[in-house]
Amino acid sequence: MTGKSLLSVFLVSLALASCSMAPDYVRPPAPVAQQWPAVSAAGVQPSAESAGQLPATAVGWRSMFRSPKLQLLIESALENNRDLRIATLNIEAARNTYRIQRSELIPSISASGSFTRQRLSESTSGTGQPETSSAFSAGLGATAYELDLFGRIRSESSGGFNRYLATEEGRRAAQITLVAEVANAYLAYLADTELLQLTEQTLRTRQDSSDLIKRSFELGARSRLDMVQAASLVESARASLARYQRQAGLDRNALTLLVGKEIEPELLKPESLSSVSVMETLPAGVPSSVLLDRPDVRQAEFLLKAENANIGAARAAFFPIISLTGSAGFASSSLSGLFSSGPNGIWSFIPQITLPIFQGERLMANLRLAKTKRDIAVAQYEKAVQTAFREVSDALVARATYTGQLKAQQELKRATETACAITKARYDHGIDSYFVLLDAQRSLYEAQQNEILVRQENLVNLIDLYKVLGGGWQ
Repeated sequence: MTGKSLLSVFLVSLALASCSMAPDYVRPPAPVAQQWPAVSAAGVQPSAESAGQLPATAVGWRSMFRSPKLQLLIESALENNRDLRIATLNIEAARNTYRIQRSELIPSISASGSFTRQRLSESTSGTGQPETSSAFSAGLGATAYELDLFGRIRSESSGGFNRYLATEEGRRAAQITLVAEVANAYLAYLADTELLQLTEQTLRTRQDSSDLIKRSFELGARSRLDMVQAASLVESARASLARYQRQAGLDRNALTLLVGKEIEPELLKPESLSSVSVMETLPAGVPSSVLLDRPDVRQAEFLLKAENANIGAARAAFFPIISLTGSAGFASSSLSGLFSSGPNGIWSFIPQITLPIFQGERLMANLRLAKTKRDIAVAQYEKAVQTAFREVSDALVARATYTGQLKAQQELKRATETACAITKARYDHGIDSYFVLLDAQRSLYEAQQNEILVRQENLVNLIDLYKVLGGGWQ
């Protein structure tokens, strides 16, 4: 057999169609309802098409978050966050692992060359005289190339490819989470700084009132109880001030970690939550279309496909393994005539077949293990779908109530401001006691705080809804 014939054998082996013993993949039915529980209550459109809107997965984060400062923070996080960087590097690792597995489908051909020079003694030369000889060789060869007749290698390659795709979806899921975390951390920082400013203003007002009452007490115009109650309000505001200062610092540190580098001071200048602009109308779609487009659900499905392919590899292990080893080249005692045709040509062809006869329980146990892992992956996929359904349902339920709650809280704050002003006037005219005024001031401060917190929760709910609907990774 010549080198040309040997090459033909390898080409024929590449053209052999291998059968796959992996079971046909069938997507498990989604173990959730066909409609969101909050659709009827919240008045949400049942599909994105009926609302004339793009699905949330097609809404980029720049379209969702319109505030320039928040856009800069998210952009910086996408460039510098270490968790996202690790997820991206994991994609490269998975891609190269898949390429290694796929390379086993084609022969590995290597070139070799050697030079040997030896001397034989008089007693070993066969002629009674010492002899010195030289040998040159050069050739191409392939070692233990397996003919994938039963699809073992292809099944393993398919599993590696699906794991690579799962890693890619994992990075997208990580990006969605990062975008939402940066936005939520920024809102928390703004809310706490706004509460800090409110507390500073309240502390100044209460301190001025306490000083005035103290002077009045010294003149005999106010009771000692009034003075003590005024001082207690001051200390209460001072304690709240320390708490919000601490919380604002913690928020700033958390935001810095997410962004991955020091944040420019300009981006951390306090501003009102009402100045944060986000898209307020998001299409909910129907569960079957929304959930299956979420990267984390797609990741779980690719992992399920990988385990399904592993069953094919486990089944193929019961059948013979046919491998080919061969080489072709030239050998000569002189370098000048090494590549001359004719007597210098050499070749070898070593087919080998390995048939498993007795492996104990190893092959059967390996097959059962592959099926069990596939069943585990099915359960994990179904859990991912159920978790996604619950997250979207929760966000829709909250969406249906936060708008009304925020309006009610704003009305409550306005009413409390009016009541506090009236009570202050009545106190100044000696109609109401200072205790009544203290209660009105506490109620006003509480209403102002709650309005800020409800506004934050309302924005956080919009961000969470955007996240759970699968937006934010484009």
